[in-house]
Amino acid sequence: MFYPGYYGFGYDPAYFVLVLVSMVLGFITQGYINSTYKKWSRVPSDGETGEQVARRMLNANGCERVGIRGVSGHLTDHYDPRDNNLYLSRDNCRGGSVASIAVACHEAGHAAQREQGYFMMKVRHALVPVVNFTQNVWMLVFLLGVFMNVSGLTTVAVALFGFTVIFHLVTLPVEINASRRAVAYIEQSGMSDANVRGARQVLTAAALTYVAAALTSVLQLLYILGRTRSDDE
Repeated sequence: MFYPGYYGFGYDPAYFVLVLVSMVLGFITQGYINSTYKKWSRVPSDGETGEQVARRMLNANGCERVGIRGVSGHLTDHYDPRDNNLYLSRDNCRGGSVASIAVACHEAGHAAQREQGYFMMKVRHALVPVVNFTQNVWMLVFLLGVFMNVSGLTTVAVALFGFTVIFHLVTLPVEINASRRAVAYIEQSGMSDANVRGARQVLTAAALTYVAAALTSVLQLLYILGRTRSDDE
């Protein structure tokens, strides 16, 4: 979150509303995913661990070369295309709950996306180095534009921040698609209705965190654009 109130914009009530909305969205979505995950982490799966189900899903999607490794932390699960490994937190790797298989299969879904050349994942992967750069420099460029009173620099800064918004928007279909693959595999593999229902709830809750992040970034961009234009007039 940037702080335009301290950098030449003055104290704007709209900015503090934006901060409040962002905080509330983050609090609600994070609380929902935590409570949903906790609920289904208490419900046993059909007898397999997250690692075992993820391995079967990977093999079924032609991802036999994808490795599975444990990683410390809570809900730190991810797929790293750089070394072609799933990294599952201890609870989800060795755990045999509905939540465990949901998260593990979601990450396996990302590996399947790569194996099958899913277009939006390619776009997201291409944006990663760009966003890593723009996130680190856009505020510096913005401040230079404000202090030097050069509107061209602030315009460049807004464009740089725009890559963050694009990244969040591209991430949404990537995450939703991985979750759909996970739920479809759990259902098609003959697991119980409880497993399917629980996996869907866990992954829907997780998707809402990405929706909130995308919405917040769009609101930030709209705010910056509005204030930049008003200052130019």
